[in-house]
Amino acid sequence: MNLKGRDFLTLKDFTPEEILYMVDLAAELKDKKKKGISTKDMHAGKNVALIFEKTSTRTRCSFEVAAHDLGMGTTYLNPKDSQIGKKESIADTARVLSSMFEGIEYRGYGQEIVEELAKYSKVPVWNGLTNEYHPTQMLADVLTIKEKLGRIQGVRLTYMGDARYNMGNSLMIVCAKLGMHFTACTAKEYFPNEALVKECQEIAAQTGATITLTEDVKAGTAGADVIYTDVWVSMGEPEEAWEERIKALLPYQVNKAVMDNAGPEAIFMHCLPAYHDQNTEVGREVKAKFGLEEVEVTHEVFESAQSVVFDEAENRMHTIKAVMVATL
Repeated sequence: MNLKGRDFLTLKDFTPEEILYMVDLAAELKDKKKKGISTKDMHAGKNVALIFEKTSTRTRCSFEVAAHDLGMGTTYLNPKDSQIGKKESIADTARVLSSMFEGIEYRGYGQEIVEELAKYSKVPVWNGLTNEYHPTQMLADVLTIKEKLGRIQGVRLTYMGDARYNMGNSLMIVCAKLGMHFTACTAKEYFPNEALVKECQEIAAQTGATITLTEDVKAGTAGADVIYTDVWVSMGEPEEAWEERIKALLPYQVNKAVMDNAGPEAIFMHCLPAYHDQNTEVGREVKAKFGLEEVEVTHEVFESAQSVVFDEAENRMHTIKAVMVATL
């Protein structure tokens, strides 16, 4: 399968076969790394630019380690270093960087930014996260599900919390593409965008997937193979959002009762960071203002045998490496 020169902006742009190809390639590259087999000759001497308008631990480390493992150099551009859209247009930035680098990663705000970068770039552009989509996380999640459950087709995944943005959108897309059963279990005002739901339902009709939206926790999590959640307030959102989200989403916290209601071999997933204890500034602020020890997931579930969040985090690096190998 030839994906050379392709941008990686959203999984809507890829066929089920192309998505599974990248997941299988990630598994192959992971196996080589575990066995100590070098891959430095795959893209030796190449360089990639990493634009981070939103900072990140996992995404930055994943891209930098993956690039290093492939023999490439990286240049990290943080919010202060990059003038994209401020002193220099997105189009001009794309043309400058693509004359110096073999690939460009962007992590930031609107999807239209990474789309415009790709439009004017001569080299592949990879979406490290936008407000609307998080495709590299999806490959890591699918690889993790395959490793833990032994299958992808027919897996029942329930996403709890705010399903209107990148994680809810992207999980719904990947489930539709790969014949998985997606449920958004949340308050009605936090359901995904209607137009995207319709688009995913049309895809699902071709793959055997199903798309379900429900406010009923018991029905929405019954028999699920995967229970998935994310933080309720994302980077860049106003602090006032916490009160609104906690009031609306607390019934959708992932706790032991939710996991007990899921399938007998259900796993818990989270893209991290997670507010499951008092060991973060945000966690302590939430406790001081709202009296909550835990937010979107309880510490009991986060640290349980069902939690695969750190395997999932590791797989970010292997799948991002696969994206670069496939498209460069």
